Amino acid sequence: MNELFILLVIAVLVIGPKRLPEYTQKLTNVVREVRRMASGAREQLKEETGVDLDEVDWRKYDPRQYDPRKIIRDALLEDNNTAGPSTSAAAAPAETAPSSAPFGEPASAVPLRVAERLAPGQPAPFDSDAT
Repeated sequence: MNELFILLVIAVLVIGPKRLPEYTQKLTNVVREVRRMASGAREQLKEETGVDLDEVDWRKYDPRQYDPRKIIRDALLEDNNTAGPSTSAAAAPAETAPSSAPFGEPASAVPLRVAERLAPGQPAPFDSDAT
């Protein structure tokens, strides 16, 4: 509050008492225009999206709920019955797949790619349609 008072005193001294009403009127007009623009933007958003900003649940978008420590703590304290696959499936022997197979896919689902070697001095194939 003291800072605002000091700014007002400095404004009176710099602007002067004669021009102060003129600048006060300009400031009032600027504030009104900004409020009008904000109201128009709110109405335009409601028209285009169909969502009223007053009806949005802003708690759902709070970034503090995505704290990694909270997520890990919740996962560790979660009931084991709702944690996913049973432990008997984890105890089954896993199929061995080549290192190029994506995680979770059997080795037969990944086609093998054979690289053909060119003879020494033979130019590489060129596809004019591909360039």
